[in-house]
Amino acid sequence: MNTCSLFSLLSLLLFSRAEALFVNALLNCMFTSTNDVVYLGQLFFNKVLWGEYNSTVGKYVGFTEKGRQIAKELNKNPSFLREEKKNLEKCKTHVPMAMEILSKAVEPSVRLRSFDATDSKHPRMLVCSVYDFYPKQINVRWLRNGKEVTSDVTSTEELPNGNWLYQTHSYLELTPRAGEKIACMVEHASFQKPKLYEWDPIWESDRTKIAVGTVVLLLGIVFFTAGLFCYKRNPNPLGHELVPTQPAS
Repeated sequence: MNTCSLFSLLSLLLFSRAEALFVNALLNCMFTSTNDVVYLGQLFFNKVLWGEYNSTVGKYVGFTEKGRQIAKELNKNPSFLREEKKNLEKCKTHVPMAMEILSKAVEPSVRLRSFDATDSKHPRMLVCSVYDFYPKQINVRWLRNGKEVTSDVTSTEELPNGNWLYQTHSYLELTPRAGEKIACMVEHASFQKPKLYEWDPIWESDRTKIAVGTVVLLLGIVFFTAGLFCYKRNPNPLGHELVPTQPAS
């Protein structure tokens, strides 16, 4: 659609009236998995659909009195109809590209971690974070000793990353019991079957201890290196005058 020409015409038809406030146009490409393509150009006035061009009809159709007037004027102009047919061809050109992108499922990365819960009746909070997956549809559930947990569970919606990929997060509040198994189960089109990610509190505790020990070790190395450097620069830190030893007679 020749947008500049279209809005020039709309200005003559609409803005001659004092109550005209807001006009916008939406150009849509709709297609199915069988590559059936429909182009739809819609005209809105104050958020009300006044008319549209539908490629299956091949002309503009008005839905309000003013919209029918606009459609009549547009249908008289062959250049507008040619532009709309070009838009349909553009839709058909881009459909294979879109189908190729949509047909590729991207496997998510999953991270399971825990932290102390606040303002809760349970002391712990588990978080199952699922990153960088496509398509958007995904199912994240919690299992406790093999049985699904539905209480004390909250989840976010599928959040877009802005690069066709999504992320979501599910939270489980719980009071851990000895010997029980907690797992996050993820179902997605990129998996042949659902995947389980088990929470291991012992491993998580050992990992924390290792992290703390590593930090302490690194600090010890830093202080030892600094002390050794200072000693080499000043081997007599107390400031005593060193008296040379007399050789034995």
